Amino acid sequence: MTTLPEAGALRPARTRTHALGPVEVTVEVTVEDRDRTRPFLLLHGGGGVATMAGFAGLLAERTRSRVLLPTHPGFGGTPKPESLTNVIELARVYVALLERLDLTGVTVAGNSFGGWLAAEIALLGSPRVSAAVLVDPVGLEVEGHAPADVRGLSPAELRALSWHDPSKAPVADDGGTGPSPDVRALLGYTGPAMTDPTLAARLAGLDLPVQVIWGESDGIVSPAYGRAFAAAIPRSTFTVLPRTGHLPQLETPEELLGALLDFGLQRCCKQF
Repeated sequence: MTTLPEAGALRPARTRTHALGPVEVTVEVTVEDRDRTRPFLLLHGGGGVATMAGFAGLLAERTRSRVLLPTHPGFGGTPKPESLTNVIELARVYVALLERLDLTGVTVAGNSFGGWLAAEIALLGSPRVSAAVLVDPVGLEVEGHAPADVRGLSPAELRALSWHDPSKAPVADDGGTGPSPDVRALLGYTGPAMTDPTLAARLAGLDLPVQVIWGESDGIVSPAYGRAFAAAIPRSTFTVLPRTGHLPQLETPEELLGALLDFGLQRCCKQF
């Protein structure tokens, strides 16, 4: 069993907008910053920053960590330069953010599209990044296991694919099931297939501890896809969460936190 640090008084989360390069034009990124000690960069998926906000608070409170939660440019009505058109370019923006904040020992963790983004950040080789946690990521081409096409899905259909127990899905103020993905913003980075044919070969050269976590009931990208993702990364571990769909941070946050902390403990022990 993982022992959690005793929670102390948390500083209120601060939200700042940073103007960053190194893309051709300046990129503005709005970042919620729960400022403590050990740094995490949390990256949301197509459902937007609301899908990760609750887990960011849980992670900060229970581990006394500094948790950065950016809103990807183009999501939630935020500005996005026309030149920012793929996942690798967005990864460079977040490496620039870590440089701006002068952070080291950062664990980059993301869900779905955010998991793919976390992998791309790790692949850039920044010395500021020490590990990556990929939670039900998309991005990899796996024969016979393509990610579900989210275009045109109704809220009910998306809920059925994303949750082990769809009745637990939060309800939006408009009476629909939320949060629903900003499909235009998502596909603006990933393309309609939500994969990159070069990713597998690039992951083979990744020399960083990586944990791949998967919900056993994920209908967006199956556990078989997850095993292939983990197999593509030399220093990876693979963890399956029971009774969990595509959004562990919403459906089973305690189990996700436990898996993440176990990964950190294993990394610590291997240093001795």
